[in-house]
Amino acid sequence: MSDTPLSFKQMCAKFDVTPRTLRYYEYIELLQPEKEGRTRWYHPREVARMTLILRGRRFGFSLEEIRQWLLIYEEEGTRPQLDAWIDMADRQLSALRRQQSDLAETIADLQVLRDETAQTLT
Repeated sequence: MSDTPLSFKQMCAKFDVTPRTLRYYEYIELLQPEKEGRTRWYHPREVARMTLILRGRRFGFSLEEIRQWLLIYEEEGTRPQLDAWIDMADRQLSALRRQQSDLAETIADLQVLRDETAQTLT
C-alpha cells in the first residue's frame, strides 16, 4: 500500500463512492482524514478503514456495527477485534442463511403459482 495520501476526489474515485457518502462516513467518525484548511488527505489507515467499511456493508453489517468493531481495535487491540469479528460473522451468517431459506421458499411458491396459472391458460 502506498504511503502517498489520497485527496478527497481520489478517495471517492478509488472506492467508487459519492462525495456525500465519504462526508457522511467522516461525520459519523468512521473516517478521520488529515485536514489542511478545506483540503482532506486520506492516509493508508483511512484507506484500510474504508476497505473494511465497504466490505462490512457488502456483508450486511450496519454502519454502527462497523463503527463499534473498528473502535474495539483502537481501544483493545487486534485480538479482541478479531474475537468480535468472529461473533459478528457468526450472527450475520445465521441471518443470511435464514434469508436464503426464506427466499428459496418464496421462489418455489411463486414458481408453483406461475406454473398453475400458465396451466390454466393452455
